[in-house]
Amino acid sequence: MNSTMNPTNHYAVIPISIISALVGISLACLIIGLIAATKRLHTATYLLICNTCLSSTFYCVVQCNNYIFLNFIVWDTSDMSCQWRAYFTYMSIVAVVYSYLMQAISRYFFVVLSIKYRRVTSLKTHIILIATQWIIVIFVPTPTIFSNSVYYIPSELCWVRMKFKLHVAYTFLFYYFLPTIGIITLYIYLFRRAKHSTNSTFARTLETSRQQSRDNSLFRNIMILFSIYIFGGFPTLLYLVLGNNILYYMGLVFVALAVAVEKAATLIVDRELRNIMKHISRSLKTRVTPVKVDSVSGNVARRNIKLVTPLKK
Repeated sequence: MNSTMNPTNHYAVIPISIISALVGISLACLIIGLIAATKRLHTATYLLICNTCLSSTFYCVVQCNNYIFLNFIVWDTSDMSCQWRAYFTYMSIVAVVYSYLMQAISRYFFVVLSIKYRRVTSLKTHIILIATQWIIVIFVPTPTIFSNSVYYIPSELCWVRMKFKLHVAYTFLFYYFLPTIGIITLYIYLFRRAKHSTNSTFARTLETSRQQSRDNSLFRNIMILFSIYIFGGFPTLLYLVLGNNILYYMGLVFVALAVAVEKAATLIVDRELRNIMKHISRSLKTRVTPVKVDSVSGNVARRNIKLVTPLKK
């Protein structure tokens, strides 16, 4: 990174990033809560959505921690501490990107492999898929700890420094580029396969038509959500190439903002979650109104009551 950052700019940018991160955490927890509370959403697809929400929450927490160190714990000037913060930062980024790769692989399992191997669509298989993702998340950023590419610079976040070109290239390839290419390639293949199947089949059953419609809708939703993340990280990627400080500050805001926007978009584009939110909203608007007793009808009712007096002996 460039060592001529202006600390004053951090004070203007970081509050926006922290607010966006907190909104993202709240929405991610809301999505996880809705899925956990709705039995029909206990499926492999929504398990992966929860995994992405967990990854996003992890990213937001790490970023907030970095901002706290940058603004308040200024006495910590240790290079080792800086390396560990960079490790967790890259770890959180890898977690988010690779969680979308796992969703793409899951779609490949459902559309292609499930024809011959039904077990690939089971919850157990997807739990193994998620476990594999987190193993990758732990080990891929380890060069950050065991190299000298990250060291403390006052008033800067802990990243791989731009002068270490080989490590920057590794970061770009394995944290962003390769998983993104994998995601796009899988979805292009699945989309072309679905389109070819539609064109080559003249007599399709209604159930097959509905299944293809659901698959296409799911492909579209995932690509929309992933595109939001790509857009959020675009200023940071440009900064890695151009080294412009304005792009650096834009990246601080855009990535955290993208998390919040992506979580809000998840609640909108996912039909099941959207219907649950509508149901909750209608329930909250429904109020129990107190029953008012009409005084006139009450008096009439009282007149109709026959008073029974005790007989005198």
